[in-house]
Amino acid sequence: MTREKFEEIAEEVFNDLPDVFGERIDNVHIVVEEYPNEEDTRQTHSSKTSLLGLYQGVPLTHRGTWYGVNPTTPDKISLYQKNIESVCRNDKEVSEQIREVLLHELGHYFGMNEAQIRSAMMNFKSLH
Repeated sequence: MTREKFEEIAEEVFNDLPDVFGERIDNVHIVVEEYPNEEDTRQTHSSKTSLLGLYQGVPLTHRGTWYGVNPTTPDKISLYQKNIESVCRNDKEVSEQIREVLLHELGHYFGMNEAQIRSAMMNFKSLH
């Protein structure tokens, strides 16, 4: 799949997220990269080919009154295209996987830990 097609799907998935997400997301940059870099794999204790996405920034729950007083670098959610594609068989699965990865990383943005994200994802899936 081309980078452009992957980015188009990611944008559609983001735009289709429930309003409760979109209304609260601020100062986040979503990027598509082929693979994670060495530092990201070292920080997450992952391999270059196993990491599907990564949130980097200051979660909402850790932002105090100081946040945004000075120019603030946007938080970053990376979607690793080649790794996502490697676990999918077609465009529909790519779209579903992007949605799952994006929701997972947004969970970190909202200050959730891994257990909370897994629980929320299970609840979210049972609603759909």
